[in-house]
Formats: sequence, structure tokens, C-alpha cells
Amino acid sequence: MIRIFTTGGTIDKVYFDANSEFEIGESLVPELLAESNIHKGYILQGLLRKDSLEMTDADRTRVLEAVSGCDSDRILVTHGTDTMPETAQALSSLKGKTIVLTGAMQPARMRRSDAVFNIGFAWAAVQLLPPGVYIAMNGEVFEAGTVRKNLKAQRFERT
Repeated sequence: MIRIFTTGGTIDKVYFDANSEFEIGESLVPELLAESNIHKGYILQGLLRKDSLEMTDADRTRVLEAVSGCDSDRILVTHGTDTMPETAQALSSLKGKTIVLTGAMQPARMRRSDAVFNIGFAWAAVQLLPPGVYIAMNGEVFEAGTVRKNLKAQRFERT
């Protein structure tokens, strides 16, 4: 059984007006999984509803405690892209679990979002990768501590 923890981030953003004001809405992960024809084999748990730029060390500790305390050895974490590498690094002390973080560059509620692809890709990655902490974004897998977000190019790359 795969445990999925949601923390918010762009994947779950809801925009209200042209001035880009937003809030983190109810997670769309169940809908994204269903759209990918994934209907079972997971337990979903919401941890946070935050933009990753607002995540604190206490929030990362909460994620670490949830992941380390769960009985699953395969874990998927949805997360905002701006500080995903920091949370992956915070989780890297855990041993014996395959932990994959993913998110989206565009909200799942938008027509041209990478959310469905990234969730499906991360779903496959968490089942196939050996124990460790990874970021799975846009068709690439990166080990924790070896990745950064390139803001200009809007993609992740190796450091």
C-alpha cells in the first residue's frame, strides 16, 4: 500500500482573480489519480495546505514525523516546487523507505497543467525505485541533495 501525503503547493492552488491572488484548496490528488485510472492501492493523508515558500522548519519536521511514523515503505508526497529540494533533504535521513516528492508547475485546476503527468510518473517511480528520497518532476527522477529548481527555465535540474 502506498501512502500519499499532501502538503499543498501549486498543484492544489486555486486562483480567484487576474491579480493572481490564490489559496491552497482541497487536494485534487484523488481526481488526478482517478484520471490516470488509479483507484486503489493507496492511503491519502493531508498534512498541510501551504505554498512551499511559506513552509517552515517546523512544517518540514511535521512531514518528516508523518513519513517516518507511517507503516508504509513506499511514500509519495505532493509538495510545492519552490522548496521541494529542501524538504527532500530533510527526509534524506530516513532509511528503508522509498519516498518520492512531486508537484506541478501549473495548478491542477488549470487546463495546461503538468499535474496529471507528474502524479502518474511519481506513482510509477515510487513503485520502482529502491529505498531513498527522490524528486520526480516532468519525466525525470533526482536523488535528494542533487537537484535544484531552475526558476528561469521552470524545471528541475541536477546540481
